[in-house]
Amino acid sequence: MNEQFARQAQDMFAAAKDARIPENLQVMAEEGVVKTREAYQKMSAVAKDGAKVVEEVLLASQAGAKALGEKMLHNTAVNTEAAFDAAQAIARAKTLPEVVRLQADFLQQQFAVAGAQSKELFELSARVTKQTIDTVNAAATKGFEQLKKAG
Repeated sequence: MNEQFARQAQDMFAAAKDARIPENLQVMAEEGVVKTREAYQKMSAVAKDGAKVVEEVLLASQAGAKALGEKMLHNTAVNTEAAFDAAQAIARAKTLPEVVRLQADFLQQQFAVAGAQSKELFELSARVTKQTIDTVNAAATKGFEQLKKAG
């Protein structure tokens, strides 16, 4: 039985050596490989562009956050210096009415400064938000166009 099985296996392998793949099947296989490679290359390019887009969006967001943070630190420094200057002036005051006047002047000045600083921060945050949204929209539009081309 083992000899018969061995003979059949040898005959099968001998027949397989001489077997030819039909030409139309070869053409179909080769075309399939070419089309698959092209699709992969297109999708790979889209993925790489997508990664660049994400990086652009993150950089825009980071720049905006940095600008806001720097503005807030600047405002804090300005307000702190103003408070120290007012405290020093109040400490040097000779009379109670002078202390009250200096305190009132400082508070009035700080209300005006706080209003101006709030307006500046609002305008800056609106600009940062717009820039970030514009970057996201441009990136999304570009990505959809590339997907259409790839598809």
